[in-house]
Amino acid sequence: MAAITDAQVEAVRALVASVPAGTVTTYGDIAAAADLSSPRIVAWIMRTDSSDLPWHRVIRASGRPAPHLATRQLARLRAEGVLAEDGRITLAEYRHSF
Repeated sequence: MAAITDAQVEAVRALVASVPAGTVTTYGDIAAAADLSSPRIVAWIMRTDSSDLPWHRVIRASGRPAPHLATRQLARLRAEGVLAEDGRITLAEYRHSF
C-alpha cells in the first residue's frame, strides 16, 4: 500500500466523525468522499486510528459489519435506532450521504 499521508488520515477521521447517529456509511463511501483510491485505505486508517470516533457507523458495502466486530457494532447501532435484519443493515434505509 502506498504511504498514507496525515492529510488522508485527517480527512477520513473528519468524515467518520460527521456521520450522524442513526445512520451508517460504507468504507467505499468514505473513500470516495476523501478522494482515496480504495476502501481498503479507509479500513486501514480505521483499524489504526478510530477508537475515539463513531467507528460503529462504518460498515462494509454488503451492509454487514466485519465479523470480528459484528456483535458490538450491531448493538451500538441498535441503540441508535439502526436495525439489522439477519445481521445486515439496509443501506437504502440508513445510509448517510456526504
